[in-house]
Amino acid sequence: MAAKILVSPIFANEEFASPSRVQGLEKLGELAEVVPYVQQEFTAADVDGVVAVIADSAVFTDSFYEAAQDLRIVARWGVGFDKVNPEAATANGVLVTVTPVHMDAVAEYTIAQWMATLKRVYTLNRLSHGGDFSIIRTFEAQGSCLGLYGFGRIGQQVALRAKPLLGEHGRLLVYDTRPDIGELADHYGAESVADPIELFERCDTVSLHVAGDATIVHYEQLAAMRPHASLINPSRGNLVDDNDVHRAIEAGKLEYYVVDDPVNGTRAVHKDHPRIICTNHNGGITVESVMRLDNKTYEQVTDALAGRQPEHILNESVLEHPRVREFLHL
Repeated sequence: MAAKILVSPIFANEEFASPSRVQGLEKLGELAEVVPYVQQEFTAADVDGVVAVIADSAVFTDSFYEAAQDLRIVARWGVGFDKVNPEAATANGVLVTVTPVHMDAVAEYTIAQWMATLKRVYTLNRLSHGGDFSIIRTFEAQGSCLGLYGFGRIGQQVALRAKPLLGEHGRLLVYDTRPDIGELADHYGAESVADPIELFERCDTVSLHVAGDATIVHYEQLAAMRPHASLINPSRGNLVDDNDVHRAIEAGKLEYYVVDDPVNGTRAVHKDHPRIICTNHNGGITVESVMRLDNKTYEQVTDALAGRQPEHILNESVLEHPRVREFLHL
């Protein structure tokens, strides 16, 4: 059976068609047959001939990895990894990579939403279209207090862009569990706090930059916010309890909640709410970032199939697996 590289439906999106995308897929086609996939779950029935997958948000089951004898790599188009099942991949000698090359786009999205909420852009737009031409209170970034919950690669990129806008008297507070957070905060001109509740109590805007499935923001934190403050969530919708944030907005505990996820699932409660802004998980997706994401996944797959160690391996312990040591010549 011919070897196959399965590629995400994202590659069929005409919004991001480009010569570099076509050329990259053609080069992959020299290594194996490139086959677009449509399924949202990979099982043992999907393994025939598969040597690599460029994955989006599809679920990868244990049975897929157990049966995929020829599979070398699942290259995640993006950085979320909860659906690709890295534990099962590791157990079965399959590399899982991520592509942290769209950090600039997410950081710019965060800054844009920070400005939009301070300037009450969404409220002003709604008022004007409704025939109300009132002048309302808005706020400046300079001299304000911005809180970053999570200070990894994206949080640091936000800090770089935020510091000049905060000005001489503005404050940047950060919370992270990493052991070097104090030193890292100093490097970026920020102040680390010992408890995330301090961000909600003290900041004019809080932005979430955390990975994982856990819900970390509940009504307790939201009720501690200043009434004029806003919460921005460019990471994952599940980080915030949707019923709690809806209740808090309605109770006047904060001004805006911005989440980079669509109005579906538990977020359906927010439909048509004028101060809850949902943006379809598009924050990290720009023309430029898509090219970087494409090219990095092409490179990772090519390296793995050529017996070279690819960049940004998520499950690094897999390098000790006998199967991986054999095809990477370790």
